[in-house]
Amino acid sequence: MAGRLKSIWWIALATGAVLLLGAERFASRSALAEGQDRAETILRQTVNGLEGHLQRFEALPALLARNSNVREALDGPADAQRIAALNRWLAETNALIESSDLYLIDLAGTTIAASNHGRADSFIGQNFSYRPYFTAARDGRSGHFFALGTTSGVRGYYFASPVRSSQGRISGVLALKIGVDEIEAGWNAREYRILVTDPDGIVFMSTDPGWLYRGLLPLGPDQLARIAASRRYAGEAPGPLGVERAQSGAARLMRLADKDGVSREFVATERAMPQAGWTVRVLLDTAPLRAQARLVLAAFGLLLAVALLLAWTVQQRRARLAERLAIQAAARADLERQVAERTADLTRANDDLRRMQADLVQAGKLAALGRMSAALSHEINQPLAAARNYADSAGLLIDRADLPRAKENIGQILALIDRMAAISRHLRNVARKPNEPLKAVDLSAVLTDALSVARPHLDSAGATVEIDLAEDLLLVQGGPVRLQQVLVNVLSNAADAVEGTADRRIALAARAVGDEVHLTVRDRGPGIAPAVAGRIFDPFFTTKQVGSGLGLGLSISYNIMKDFEGDLRVANHPEGGAIFTLVLRSAGPKTLAAE
Repeated sequence: MAGRLKSIWWIALATGAVLLLGAERFASRSALAEGQDRAETILRQTVNGLEGHLQRFEALPALLARNSNVREALDGPADAQRIAALNRWLAETNALIESSDLYLIDLAGTTIAASNHGRADSFIGQNFSYRPYFTAARDGRSGHFFALGTTSGVRGYYFASPVRSSQGRISGVLALKIGVDEIEAGWNAREYRILVTDPDGIVFMSTDPGWLYRGLLPLGPDQLARIAASRRYAGEAPGPLGVERAQSGAARLMRLADKDGVSREFVATERAMPQAGWTVRVLLDTAPLRAQARLVLAAFGLLLAVALLLAWTVQQRRARLAERLAIQAAARADLERQVAERTADLTRANDDLRRMQADLVQAGKLAALGRMSAALSHEINQPLAAARNYADSAGLLIDRADLPRAKENIGQILALIDRMAAISRHLRNVARKPNEPLKAVDLSAVLTDALSVARPHLDSAGATVEIDLAEDLLLVQGGPVRLQQVLVNVLSNAADAVEGTADRRIALAARAVGDEVHLTVRDRGPGIAPAVAGRIFDPFFTTKQVGSGLGLGLSISYNIMKDFEGDLRVANHPEGGAIFTLVLRSAGPKTLAAE
C-alpha cells in the first residue's frame, strides 16, 4: 500500500511540473499579447497625431504661392525694396502659421527671399536644386521631403508648391519647412519607444536619440548614393542598427540596442503613412510584461502547491476514516435491525395511505360532478331569469286584456325554454366536438335575442349598451343558439366588469374584415390583468369572488367559437377596459341559406 501511494505522489509531482511549464508559456504569451494591444493603441494615437500635424500645413504652400508679392518677385528684375518687403511678409506669415521656415526659390534653385533673412544661417543665396521637393514643385507637382537641414542642421519636413506667373507658367518654387523636435518632445518615452523611418528604413525621428540616422534594413550602394545626392542627412552617414525579429503567439518581437548599447527586447507594431512616405513603429519593453507573467506563474504555482497539500491532507484523513469504518460496522448491524422493525411499520402505513388515496380519488370524481352541475345551473340561470320576467310581464298583460302582447311574451318564454334545452345538450357534450352542422346565421337577429336574454343582468348592473353595426354585414357561419350563448356570456362578463364603476357603457360593434366578420364587445371596467390574460379561457378559472361563478362560461364560449371555425379573443383597450372580439366566418346568401 505504501509503495502504491509513493507512486501516486510521484505521478502527481510530474503532472504538476508539466502544468507549471504550460502555465509559464500561456502566461508569457498572454502578457505579450496584452502588450501588443497596448502598443497598437499607442500607435494609432501617434499616427493620428502625425497625420494631423502634417495636414495642418499641406495646403499652405499652394495658397501662399498665389500671393501677388511672391509672383512679382519672380516676374520682374531684382528689386531690393520689393525683396525686403517680401522678406518681411514671409517672416510675419511664418510666425503666424507657426512653421519653421518659409522661403522662395527661383527656377535655378537659388533662394531669393526667406523668413529667416535676418539670421546668420539664412537661406537667402543658398541653392537647393538638389532637393527632391524642389524638383517636384519645379515640374508642377506638390513637393514633400524629410531631411536634415544642410544650412541649419535642424531636422524638418518640407512642403513645396510651384509659383505660377500671371501668364500661367512656372516661375519658381515656394517652400515651407516644419520642425519635428516639438513632436518628439510630446512623446512619453518612459512607457514606450517610437521610431519613424523614411522609405529606406532610416530612423529620423525617435524617442531614443541613439537610434537616429541608423537603418533598420541593410542599405545597398544605390540607396546610399541616392541619399547622398539629396543630402537628406547632410554629413550624417546612416549605419545599421542591428535588429533581430521574432514571433511569440500573436505578439511580434524586436530586439535592438538602446543608446547605452544594451540590447533590449520589445513588442513591436508598425503602420505606414503613404502620403508622407514614413513608417511609424511603437516599441513596448517586454521586461515588465514578462515580470507580470512571472508573477502570474508564481501565483499559479502557489495555488498548485496548496492543491497538492490539500490532496495530501485528504489522503491522511481517508486513512483515519478507514480506521473509523471498522468501529461503525458494529453499529451498522444494530441499525439494520432497527430498520427492519421500522420497515414493517412503514408497510402498514403505506397500506393505510393507499386506502386514503382511493377515497380522495372518489371525492375528486364527486367534486367534478358537482362542478358540472353548477356549470349547468350557471348557464341556465340567465335565460331562466329572463323567462320569469317575460312571465311576470305576460301576467300583467293578461290582466289588462292585452292578449297579443301577452302571446308575444309567451313566445319569448318558449324560445328561452328551447335555448335552455340547447345549452343543456351542449354542456353534456363539452368534452366532444358537437355534430350540429354549421349554417348561415343572421347576426342581427342573434344579437337581438342575446340582448333580450342578457337584459336582466345588464339592468341589474346599471349597464347601457351602445350598438354600432355595419349596414353591409354578411351572414355569418355558425349555430344560432350556441352563438347566442356566446354573446350572452360575453355581455354578462362585460356587465360584471362595469358594475359599480362611473362609466357603465358597453360598446357593441360589428364590421366585415375580408371574408370574416369581427364582432367586438368593449367595457369600461378595470381590464384584464397581464397575469391572468393567458388563462382567461381555461376551464374553472375565474377572477370573481367565491360563489359568483365557476369559470366555465368563457371556456365554453371559446370552444363554441372554435367549432364555428372562428375565434374568441380578449385584449385591453388602449383607452381602458377590456374588449372581446368574436371572429366569425362570413356566409354569403349564395352558398348557404340563413335561418
